[in-house]
Amino acid sequence: MALRVSLVAAALLLLSAASTTTTATAAAAQALPGCSDKCGNLTITYPFGMEEGCYLREEFFINCVRTTAYLTTGDHIVDISVDDGELRMLNDPEQNCYDAQGNLMSSFHRSLFTLPFPYTISDTKNKFYAVGCDTSAMLQGFRGEEELSTGCISICIRNSTGSINQDYSCSGVGCCQTNIPYGMNNQTVTLDKYENNATFVQFYPCSYAFIAEQGHFNSSLACLIELFNFKAFPMVVNWAIGNDTDSCDEAQDRYDFACKANSICINRPRGYLCQCLPGYEGNPYHPDGCQDIDECKAANPCLHGRCSNIPGKYSCSCHKGYKHDPINDKICIKDDSKRQLEINLLHIFLGTGCSLGLILVAVVAWWSVQVLKKRKNRKRKEKLFKQNGGLVLEQQLSSGDQANVEKIKLFNSRELEKATDNFSIDRVLGQGGQGTVYKGMLMDGQIVAVKKSKIVNGGEVGQFINEIVILSQVNHRNVVKLLGCCLETEIPLLVYEFLPNGTLSQYIHDQDEEFHLTWGTRLRVSTEVAGALSYLHSAASIPIYHRDIKCTNILLDGKYRAKIADFGTSRSISIDQTHLTTLVRGTFGYLDPEYFQSSQFTEKSDVYSFGVVLAELLTGQKPVSMIRSQESRSLATHFLLSMEHDCLFDILDAQVMEDGSKEEIIAVANLAQRCLNLNGKKRPTMKEVAAELEAVRLAGKDADHVHQQIEEGAVGTHEISTSEDCWDVVSTSSGPFTDGGTTAAGSAFSVQPPMFYNTQ
Repeated sequence: MALRVSLVAAALLLLSAASTTTTATAAAAQALPGCSDKCGNLTITYPFGMEEGCYLREEFFINCVRTTAYLTTGDHIVDISVDDGELRMLNDPEQNCYDAQGNLMSSFHRSLFTLPFPYTISDTKNKFYAVGCDTSAMLQGFRGEEELSTGCISICIRNSTGSINQDYSCSGVGCCQTNIPYGMNNQTVTLDKYENNATFVQFYPCSYAFIAEQGHFNSSLACLIELFNFKAFPMVVNWAIGNDTDSCDEAQDRYDFACKANSICINRPRGYLCQCLPGYEGNPYHPDGCQDIDECKAANPCLHGRCSNIPGKYSCSCHKGYKHDPINDKICIKDDSKRQLEINLLHIFLGTGCSLGLILVAVVAWWSVQVLKKRKNRKRKEKLFKQNGGLVLEQQLSSGDQANVEKIKLFNSRELEKATDNFSIDRVLGQGGQGTVYKGMLMDGQIVAVKKSKIVNGGEVGQFINEIVILSQVNHRNVVKLLGCCLETEIPLLVYEFLPNGTLSQYIHDQDEEFHLTWGTRLRVSTEVAGALSYLHSAASIPIYHRDIKCTNILLDGKYRAKIADFGTSRSISIDQTHLTTLVRGTFGYLDPEYFQSSQFTEKSDVYSFGVVLAELLTGQKPVSMIRSQESRSLATHFLLSMEHDCLFDILDAQVMEDGSKEEIIAVANLAQRCLNLNGKKRPTMKEVAAELEAVRLAGKDADHVHQQIEEGAVGTHEISTSEDCWDVVSTSSGPFTDGGTTAAGSAFSVQPPMFYNTQ
């Protein structure tokens, strides 16, 4: 009782605000024949239903208990919108109450809130709210396997009178709000006080956290009393028909297509919806479909005419003395054609002379505009060419110092626009942190990949041109070839050779029935990539560090030969340099822990990333996975723990186990283990890695020779176990830190990537 009195006393300090009401979108009240369509005051419209055979699928079943409707998850439904694909359901708040000393006295927490497919919490019509003093609230959930989180902090501030300042906009004082992540289909709420300040308990004895539809909570007295009485707030949930990846084009060819007669299909992010065509009304999911609207039954829409209803629309026939309006044929206007003809003839005679003079002026003006436009466009292109470093590149071309630079072609913007159909979205091959890649065809029929880079500012022009010059000098069969560039556009364009068979990642993680990634292919691809990296590190005229080696940056040509791509973050160094000191950039799961700690990138950092690629080829697993245990979320950690506990053959890919010999697999696994060594100095060089992989390939038919290579390796040459208890050991081990893994006690690294980490 004391808590209720103190909360009401605090609420009286707030200004009252007009309560907001929500009007639900009207939906046609139409159920299947013989099915009930009412649960209390709620209209149940197909595809939803309350009895067997009255709903489209199990997820649309409504459980009506007395006069209250519930979803299969037990959530209370208060409104159904067929037109918008939405549900409104009541969402209970989380509650913590404290005594006068600031100690937790009582609390209420609901269990994990989970929505079945195809329901998701609306990110556009809901907000996450937290109410209380010194209150922190966190909302966590998932979108598929992706973990999502958000939250906010509510503080209290005393004014000169001793009371607390009130913020009726719910922007941080006594109340805070934040947006809901897109696509969340379940939620857990964590509610706590980050500072146990008992002086504020008299104003806010309880803390709350909840999701509510925008406009239904505004820190007013009425809303606080509703919270105190533990009243649930409405929350909007989106729904759709079809599977998660269904589109209208795919769904309409199937027998279970939900859109019936006189309706259209609307694509949604998680399926599709149906809507009646203009001129029709009803339920687009009902077997009878949508019904024609008789517009003529209402007030006559034809002014000075007779209305005739036709399916989906109506027509007007004008009365005598009237004619159809030329702009809107459903409107009849007075017919003054004869008088208008006389006026028009007069205008013709008067206007002919003026028109001839105007035509001449117009022609001159048009010619002048075209000349000015061409001049302006030429100056603009010249300015962009200089801005993007064209003069620097021309100097490189004419200097003769870089022989291979002369092979670069300077494309014009019109040529590349035509090649990519004006950079059509249908031509997109992929997107990344450095830009978007489009498929294009040049005038000579050559297929190319055109990369639209991010905007380069003035301070990066020299670096951008230097990158082009460096790539132009790289001549290796396993490195994607740079054909040319275009510098007369606002966004610089790079033109590469086109590789038709996509990335190595899709063949590892998305099995292709037409092309199986056999052990021999995996060994060949890894050898080719290692050879290319060895070339970049030690054989190129200027050593080059790639800085983002991963399976998605390894492309396959028409004969499934590997080629390294995406040199957007690559850097060249002087021969006498040993490392680069840069901002930490890379991809989570492939990032060298030593580089992450020191910000110093060495050639051994590329070796570490290549070690993760080898682990992917051996296991077929992703570099980071939330379905593995917390200690083994990083594939590098998972692989090293398996090697440490002799469990290699328990994590290998089925195709590897089927095709590869035990000696070859162990040799490559030992090499991957050395590449993933936390001490960069103990890792082999890429030249050594390439040589060892080539030796394994050449000795593939000589098992004794491979066994000899294993005995000469660094670590892990003993027999690999396949014990049933193997995974119990791995899951509880505290192995060495790798990306996504765990550390020993006192380590500065976290299981999750840092908030400032720029992944691609």
